[in-house]
Amino acid sequence: MFVETVWLAFRTILRNKLRSFLTVLGIVIGIASVIALVTIGQGSSRQVSATVAALGSNVLIVRPGKPGFGPGSRDGASNFKLKDAEALVGQPLIDTASPAVTRGQTAVFGNTNSATSITGTDAAYLPVNGWQLSAGRAFSNGEEGAGTGVCIIGETVRRELFGDSNPLGEVIRIKQISCPVIGVLKAKGAGSFGNDQDDLILMPIRAVQRRITGNNDVQTIFAGYVPQATTQSATTEIQDILRERRRIERGEEDDFNVTDLKQINSTLSGINNVLTGLLSSIAGVSLLVGGIGIMNIMLVSVTERTREIGIRLAIGATARQVLAQFLIEAVVLSLIGGLIGVALGLTLAAVGSSFMGIPFVPDPSVVALAFIFAAVVGVVFGFFPARKAARLDPIEALRYQ
Repeated sequence: MFVETVWLAFRTILRNKLRSFLTVLGIVIGIASVIALVTIGQGSSRQVSATVAALGSNVLIVRPGKPGFGPGSRDGASNFKLKDAEALVGQPLIDTASPAVTRGQTAVFGNTNSATSITGTDAAYLPVNGWQLSAGRAFSNGEEGAGTGVCIIGETVRRELFGDSNPLGEVIRIKQISCPVIGVLKAKGAGSFGNDQDDLILMPIRAVQRRITGNNDVQTIFAGYVPQATTQSATTEIQDILRERRRIERGEEDDFNVTDLKQINSTLSGINNVLTGLLSSIAGVSLLVGGIGIMNIMLVSVTERTREIGIRLAIGATARQVLAQFLIEAVVLSLIGGLIGVALGLTLAAVGSSFMGIPFVPDPSVVALAFIFAAVVGVVFGFFPARKAARLDPIEALRYQ
């Protein structure tokens, strides 16, 4: 009996293909939107975690000013100096401290130019930030000490300036500086905020200070601590050393901040999850609209098939059977919409992930939940029309014109 009822429901739906499709359109849009947004959100979270993990799990980022971003975060705090980074190296818990200063510049090779960022740093910047070389070498101690104008370029800069040719040994110009290319970085791709991590050039920090920034300031120190140390103990050691060097009296607040990459990962993932949930909730409103559409069409269907219902009741069909027939039709409509929505949502998520350069991470539990929710929508919004059909008086139904 159940199989016959389901088959009858399919026949009724196929009898009015266009109307059935328009009926489930809201369900399709809602399911597709939720699945696409959640899948892209999960891919973005994985990208954030991978980016932070690539920097290393035992790295602390030290910057001048209070924690946070924006105009008020610096509060007049002075930048670091090279001696500050050198003072951290060799401490019991700190095994690496790489200074960095970054400026936006244009790199020129022949008739080609590329707007990029120039980061002045040392050779320790590569391992502490998870960079590897695809060709060439890192800075030598002599080049770092003398501030020689040599360059290590990212994959994006290599592609834009040199195309398929070998850049090693070639000389690029940066603000009237002739800079031989001694190395090429392995590609990393998009960062946590969609930025191109490969669009950069590394130079010895003394060369950048002397010939680009015109001062001895250091914007950031990347400090790597030993494996046996905890984040808190390493942070405390850095704070003690820098407070002494910056002459901060006891009881005064630090004019610098030490950030753990795990905290960055947690913060970014939390923001991403909140945004994904908010957008998914908004998209879920279309499911409500789709459910109302199903209810309206089913009510129209009950009106159109009043005589049919009367005949069925007159020849022995029970009210429960009529109720089941219309309820199954509503559920089948919702499930069809859910199936199309799942396929469309995964397709949109795959295209969006590819376009944004993030991993495509489909979650079977989300797909199953969306499909179940579609069935629930069919039951909830199909029940009222089904009950109305089941309560029709056979005699009055047969008289309906």
